Amino acid sequence: MTASTRTVSREWRREGAVSQADLDAIRDGVITHGRQQTQGSDARDIAVALYEGDALIAGGFGRTEFQRLYVSYLWVDADHRGQGLGGDCLRQLEALALQRGCVDALIETLLDEVAELYEHLGYACISHVHDFVPGFTRHTLLKVWQARD
Repeated sequence: MTASTRTVSREWRREGAVSQADLDAIRDGVITHGRQQTQGSDARDIAVALYEGDALIAGGFGRTEFQRLYVSYLWVDADHRGQGLGGDCLRQLEALALQRGCVDALIETLLDEVAELYEHLGYACISHVHDFVPGFTRHTLLKVWQARD
């Protein structure tokens, strides 16, 4: 049998049989393919973190791309919530994004009260999916600093 006629077996792997490296490769493949469909991708990670001594008490990260801030995660330690640190953290990310030339910002949450906080900070709800997961609505919010062409 020659190399051109040899059959390679295929096998579906499920759940725990798919390695973390393969999950990362799938994610990276989707992102790479999507970016190949566009022109001018300038994706860069963006992050801020607040420490009290050596302890991390708040932070957020995401990316900037195509003049937009995409906030992936915004977190405040449970013992420090209710002090405005989440809003401070978001404003820090926004300031960095503005320095990079972003014209708007996109953020999502499953919590109604957090969506209201984002609206208070100048974001507008552009979509919501009720019962995205049982008992929770997925809110997508956008803050525009400068209109796009």
